[in-house]
Amino acid sequence: MLRLSELKLPLDHSDGDLRQGVLKRLGIPSEDLVDLRVVKRSVDARKREAIQFSYSLDLELRDPDRILKRFRRDPQLKPSPDTTYRFVGHATAQDGGNALRPIVIGAGPCGYFAALLLAQMGFRPLLLERGKPVKERSADTFGFWQGKRPFDPESNVQFGEGGAGTFSDGKLYSQVRDPQHHGRKVLEELVACGANPDILSLHRPHIGTFKLATVVRGLRSRIEALGGEIRFQCKVEQLETVMATDSGTQSELQRVVGVRLADGQVLPADQVVLAVGHSARDTFAMLHRQGVAIEAKAFSIGLRIEHPQPMVDQARWGAFAGHPRLAAAEYKLVHHCRNGRTVYSFCMCPGGLVVAAASEAGHVVTNGMSQHSRNERNANSGIVVGLELSDLAPFGSGPGDPLAGVAFQRHWEARAFALGGNSYRAPYQRVGDFLGKQTVGKQNKAKQTNDKQTNETFGSKPKLRPEPSHQLVPQPSYEPGVISADLGDCLPDFVTEAIREALPAFERSIPGFSRADALLTGVETRTSSPVRIPRGENLESLNTLGLYPAGEGAGYAGGILSAAIDGIKVAEALVLTRLLLQRQRGPGESACDLV
Repeated sequence: MLRLSELKLPLDHSDGDLRQGVLKRLGIPSEDLVDLRVVKRSVDARKREAIQFSYSLDLELRDPDRILKRFRRDPQLKPSPDTTYRFVGHATAQDGGNALRPIVIGAGPCGYFAALLLAQMGFRPLLLERGKPVKERSADTFGFWQGKRPFDPESNVQFGEGGAGTFSDGKLYSQVRDPQHHGRKVLEELVACGANPDILSLHRPHIGTFKLATVVRGLRSRIEALGGEIRFQCKVEQLETVMATDSGTQSELQRVVGVRLADGQVLPADQVVLAVGHSARDTFAMLHRQGVAIEAKAFSIGLRIEHPQPMVDQARWGAFAGHPRLAAAEYKLVHHCRNGRTVYSFCMCPGGLVVAAASEAGHVVTNGMSQHSRNERNANSGIVVGLELSDLAPFGSGPGDPLAGVAFQRHWEARAFALGGNSYRAPYQRVGDFLGKQTVGKQNKAKQTNDKQTNETFGSKPKLRPEPSHQLVPQPSYEPGVISADLGDCLPDFVTEAIREALPAFERSIPGFSRADALLTGVETRTSSPVRIPRGENLESLNTLGLYPAGEGAGYAGGILSAAIDGIKVAEALVLTRLLLQRQRGPGESACDLV
């Protein structure tokens, strides 16, 4: 099998054109091409007057060696890589029946993929999730947004089955290096659980919120069918530990022997995967109290901006905007400011909504979400500013406080809550006012945008009419509603200054980006974890044996795909350590066989 990359075809090409393009590129007759499979399809929009699809294809040829020899200097034709996933080990029947089960804390993408891999290798994991199953969690979350249910600190955008990514765009691409093709394993499992197979070939695949909820239920069923167990509304409040000698360093370290739940129940375990997500602040505090190595980590803070989606389509696709084979356009922007700060777009959601993403009472947090269709009226994105550890330190309880970033987030989220009228409405401001450094006028100061028009921006919408983008005035999509305010009051001054400089600069990439009627809503604080839980080469905690910090909450991922990949890596490391320890105990006590 050979892989051909960068085969360009016009947007309106047929399947037959794809085959003919391969034959022409290789200069071979039709009978020499046995079969072809699309590996990746992306949009080449570098020339807006001639936008094309760019394909990577796996080709089954009658004489691949001859073709490869003829194209040996062509970097776009190479042997296809082997992306088959291979398990690092398997449990025996004895291990599956009697050994302590590994515990996974957290049912987000990292925790679910760690549990899935452990189950597939026969280790019957026990997964504990503080929130509710995705159906009940969705009812709580949508009910809160629509003003029908109270805010629930244990069932919201951050906590519950599926993790924070459930209420997002469902993006499935990552910039992490993946030489072992773990990402392919993730995508294949998602398809097996109900995701659209096109995620296997699209350059920037996404699932969308409603479809992601279905996929999450499929993952749960697969884990349970393989002997795993999942318990919801089971909050871990303490690690049970004893002092032990590290066989490698001969130093005294604490070792995990179980976990204690909020109801007082103790579950024994000698291996625990910690995949709690970036908002489990109470868990971070518990780890710090118990002496687990943890440190502050820099992240970013800012606002969420909304524009009419047709404006973004026109900027990216030009005359091809609205073409039926082109999806809603995305963007990725970066600006380096005079004050030394970097401003960038974060979690851009084409045709999406701005959503309430708080996980604690009395706080307001924004995030973005899209359905699979991406057919809402507005495009939205975080516009955030990178922080430094020195920005966080004044908010800590003392020098070196690992929870200083948590305190920083809470401070600005509480300010946003107050600006929104202490009612979970979010403060918002038109870009023209924000850039003009104008205070809110008397006629707007108490204005609450929670009317029928705003509510209608939430939920499924018919596809946009081909209306000129300058005629579309964006309306706030955030629920439970917004209140006009000066957004500089819920951001550090240097962040406000940096965003004010960046918005006009982004005009060079997206004309109209700083248009006066564009919307800004605050505050965006959950860009990544405010802590890192250091781990060693075997992916265990540096000072707590048997504890495997994982995913975004531990500081090792950012987004659904990278978190799921890290879950796989941690599951593999856990199994390899388990196999090694059992071998050291002697043949009679070993419960696993190395594959």
